[in-house]
Amino acid sequence: MGKTLITMTSITYAMKAKAILNNRKIYCEIEKTPKNVGSGCGYSIRIKDNMNYVIKVLDENNIPHKNGYQIS
Repeated sequence: MGKTLITMTSITYAMKAKAILNNRKIYCEIEKTPKNVGSGCGYSIRIKDNMNYVIKVLDENNIPHKNGYQIS
């Protein structure tokens, strides 16, 4: 089963993203970004919801992020 990651610009923003998303009842966990996935601060948020929706929520809350990835 695959997972969806959004790479973050800092651990601080990853923690803020988790708080905002969890407050909206959106599943989110912070994890180390796999070495073969994009760039950023080294941390990503793992989500189960629609990636585009989650990115919209992050943007609305001025949470900087990098890219989203579907990993199998």
